[in-house]
Amino acid sequence: MSKAVVIGGGVGGLTAGVALRRKGWDVTVLERAPKIDPVGSGLAIASNALKALDTLDLGDEVRELARLQGQVGIRKANGRWLVHTSGDDAEARYGDSMVVTLRATLMDVLMDALGTDRLRLNTTVSGVDADAGTVRTEDGDLAADLIVAADGIHSATRRALFPEHPGPTYSGVTAWRGLIPRGDLTIRSTESWGRGLVFGVHLLAGDIVYVYATDVSPAGATHGDEREELLRRFGNWHEPIPTLLRTADPANIIRNDIYYFDTPLPAFHQGKVALVGDAAHPMTPNLGQGACQAIEDAIVLAHLIGPANPADDAEPAGGALAAYTAARLERTSKIVRQAMTICKLTKLRNPVAVGLRDFGMSAAARLSPDLMLRSMDDLLRWRPPVMGGNDKNAGPEGADAR
Repeated sequence: MSKAVVIGGGVGGLTAGVALRRKGWDVTVLERAPKIDPVGSGLAIASNALKALDTLDLGDEVRELARLQGQVGIRKANGRWLVHTSGDDAEARYGDSMVVTLRATLMDVLMDALGTDRLRLNTTVSGVDADAGTVRTEDGDLAADLIVAADGIHSATRRALFPEHPGPTYSGVTAWRGLIPRGDLTIRSTESWGRGLVFGVHLLAGDIVYVYATDVSPAGATHGDEREELLRRFGNWHEPIPTLLRTADPANIIRNDIYYFDTPLPAFHQGKVALVGDAAHPMTPNLGQGACQAIEDAIVLAHLIGPANPADDAEPAGGALAAYTAARLERTSKIVRQAMTICKLTKLRNPVAVGLRDFGMSAAARLSPDLMLRSMDDLLRWRPPVMGGNDKNAGPEGADAR
């Protein structure tokens, strides 16, 4: 039977494992951590990723989680709307809205679908032989017909395969994320922009509020009390932001610098290795597509690789991996650029530039009320390949998957 080894137990790695198992592959997912402990607090799963999960019969399970409701969009620091839409409008346009949930919840769904017997925790990968299909670990070598590298933004596998690539670039902003009890607050899913600052608020299931914030900062800066830093930056913004921060447990706030690929990889494969998710195309979070694109990657990869070969002398992936690069490289590179373009707009600090930005967004929204949604058409109208069908179904409204 065809054997696949997946390096990394994050969203992309687990989705790839599930998708390949559904194709009949013998799958082993390797995770270096002693347990799956999802970092990141909240996670957005947009319509493109929900439809990708439908091919694994997991979409409806995820849709049962917290979905966007009511008016959503971008506001100023004083609370005035710049541009907005609604979850209902998004569903009418794309057939789905967006689910915002705990990253841990999605991970649980994927791990249940994979099966715990397919997951090897506390396993460090020391290297791969892309041509031979060998994964080296401290417990011995694993032979594979396909190796899926889902080992994150600082992927050691990617560095080994493409040593000349410059790697991730610092975006210029740092990010905070946290989970806060709702209490008796009224919560709308919004993102507010100021001078170089962003603050997002989303209500999750169980009356938990997921918040995130960004600010322009030198890479590697640290603070003694991250909650106090957030209060210093956002304490005079519109409600419920100050109240949420005052009630937050500092232990539940995490911070990390944001990196992305300024230079795309030349390919997402080499030999028997395919890269997925942040290992292939790290992006800023401004479109909420990091996990979504990892899910897309996994579904398209499994579709192009095809069903497992039951023979002991299974052929390697061959041209299927070149087709995977062709299907994914252009699309994801475009999304990385789009996300960084938005990031640059949020980084503006000059009052005149910020005023022009806000006026332009507000005026455009008045002239075209569906502007916020229309700007996402190419992204959210993507459709997954029909499993067992032709990959030409993978793309915006049945177009090519690039």
